[in-house]
Amino acid sequence: MASRAFIAGLSGLVLTDEERSFFRASDPWGFILFRRNVDTPEQVRALTDSLRDLTGRTDLPILVDQEGGRVQRLGPPNWPKYPAAKIFVQARGNDPETARELVRLGARLMAHDLRAVGINVDCVPVLDVPAPGSHGIIGDRAYGDDPDTIATLGRAAAEGLMAGGVLPVIKHIPGHGRARVDSHEELPVVDARRKELERDFAPFAVNADMPLGMTAHVVFTALDKDNPATWSKKVIGQTIRKTIGFGGLLMTDDLSMKALGGDFRSRAEKAIAAGCDMLLHCNGSLPEMEAVAAGAPLLGGKARKRADAALMRLGHRPEPFNPVDARARFTAILGAHLAG
Repeated sequence: MASRAFIAGLSGLVLTDEERSFFRASDPWGFILFRRNVDTPEQVRALTDSLRDLTGRTDLPILVDQEGGRVQRLGPPNWPKYPAAKIFVQARGNDPETARELVRLGARLMAHDLRAVGINVDCVPVLDVPAPGSHGIIGDRAYGDDPDTIATLGRAAAEGLMAGGVLPVIKHIPGHGRARVDSHEELPVVDARRKELERDFAPFAVNADMPLGMTAHVVFTALDKDNPATWSKKVIGQTIRKTIGFGGLLMTDDLSMKALGGDFRSRAEKAIAAGCDMLLHCNGSLPEMEAVAAGAPLLGGKARKRADAALMRLGHRPEPFNPVDARARFTAILGAHLAG
């Protein structure tokens, strides 16, 4: 039986009776956790186990934003602190090969942490290319300032996660790095020319074979002057699928962000009509989720094939790995930055 094409947030540390009833009836494809859902490793494991018991799916996608730096949902004292993406280049004196090795190692360690508590999807890597004068919402979450470095280190992060049995999500397609406002708070409009935007597409094109991707709630006037990428048939069909060549499951960024207007059912329906495969709703508000679910179709056609293909990549055993030795090496190299 097909699941419904949305990913749901949760309100707290355990499922409420209302959530159990709603999720049983609506059957979302997956779930996403935030800090409000995280206390101890034992609690997180119990929560993810309860979601899998509720849905009856052992391969249920459970997502988190575990980037490091400002965006780390599982953190001290129960989990290690990880550096922001940009730190890897700075810490190794701009040596790209060493930086790549460290990024992969850090992602492999994150995968070990996440898999241990039942999380199997990490919304990493950020492949946006920050532009001068842009809002700081991306900033040091990016792996540098140039497309080649971001493409290479982003791929290293994705490979490290997959080696540890966790799926990556490339974000925010086709690029959030030129936005001058935070899409959590308002709708960014980027007036750059098409040729300038193509520079930003490059990291996504290099990683277009990855299983999962997330859209940007950004208007690119050179591509579609009327709609943010999440709602744009032109951007999804021509830029994301054709120019960039992304063939994986395309999910929206969080539908509860203030960049988008209108009621939640219409937000969901516009995204699906534009070509998004999957809807993401994060804040745990049950009335909002009910509206999103009403606008979410059952997974079918190409969307279901992409979803199934992504989950197939979770079927392998993680590569052999000694987390104690790996963490000691990682900490020794990046110790000063981890302590800062």
